[in-house]
Amino acid sequence: MRASPPQLQPGQTLSLRELELEARKRLDPAVYDFVAGGAEDEVTLRANDVAFGRIGLLPRVLCGKGTPDLAISLLGRPATMPVLIAPTAFHRLAHPDGECATARAAAAAGVIMIASMASTVAIEQVAAAAREKAAGAEPSLWFQLYIQPDLGFTETIIRRAEVAGCNTIAVSVDSPTFGRRERDERNGFHDLPPGLWCENMRGPIAEDKTVRPRNIVFSSDVSWQHIEWLRRTTELKIVLKGVMHPADARLAVEAGVDALIISNHGGRQLDTVPAAVELLPAIRDAVAGRVPLVIDGGIRRGTDIVKALALGAAAVAIGRPIFWGLAVAGEEGVTQVLEMLRSELVRALTLCGCGSPCDVSPDLLRLTPMGEPC
Repeated sequence: MRASPPQLQPGQTLSLRELELEARKRLDPAVYDFVAGGAEDEVTLRANDVAFGRIGLLPRVLCGKGTPDLAISLLGRPATMPVLIAPTAFHRLAHPDGECATARAAAAAGVIMIASMASTVAIEQVAAAAREKAAGAEPSLWFQLYIQPDLGFTETIIRRAEVAGCNTIAVSVDSPTFGRRERDERNGFHDLPPGLWCENMRGPIAEDKTVRPRNIVFSSDVSWQHIEWLRRTTELKIVLKGVMHPADARLAVEAGVDALIISNHGGRQLDTVPAAVELLPAIRDAVAGRVPLVIDGGIRRGTDIVKALALGAAAVAIGRPIFWGLAVAGEEGVTQVLEMLRSELVRALTLCGCGSPCDVSPDLLRLTPMGEPC
């Protein structure tokens, strides 16, 4: 007689999509819409969501590779799997511990976290929380930056990130202005609730906490000259986040950028941009292996990660699922997200006949009748 399968506990989820449904029950509807929504008609948002389904996997058999080893090295730092936590704002909207909970889960899992400039916890506290769980190792923490018109203030933020122990600056370059998010307008969601602030915008950490932080400014004046300024200003690795055009990818390499994150900002900026995974092949060809590529947008399964690796990514980054995990169970919820993806990636690699991310190659992909992925 076959044993009965274990019964799920109330609220226990089997996938990231189920986790989102569970999170939605717990969040204020306006907060859920803020995180889940996209720009204008949300064409790009939906494209990110379905694009991976248009790419099929064609596995190899009898490869004898054993249990896959997921470990990678990215920009000289080790990670236990090719999954980063993308920078997302305002984690304390989902859980009181906010970005500290995220940082602890990331450090315990051995994955890279990109801390947002729009964090509701200061970068110094985020880094300290990561060190709590890093088991004696220095956690891999990047800092996401919007270059501000006030370059003196921008440099102050960079110095804080350096002192806190961040090893990479990820500059968001897809935001010369703010995308129009109609869900937020409909809900009247324009400001954080009382007591929550963008803590990295206070200036020096010792500044009087009764003083309202500055607002983050999206500036259409930011140019390649600012990337040159950034290269002169810091010795940290520099990654551009939000590159979508192959010509910009080539310019980034010529500018000495260390890596690129291919991203359409989760469909939250310019609507009707193709899905990020559809942009990946052309940018891969443009950089020709000179810098590593990371991709975010729509990754919800281990099979999605395999497809991204096969198309040329060194790793993927996940954003919204982290927020759902926080909403459901704080630090434990983020851990659950990471472990779901780890388990699914191990299974997907095993079924494809791969012993590590390095074994993934384009010949594992097949176009499905639904259409072309790129």
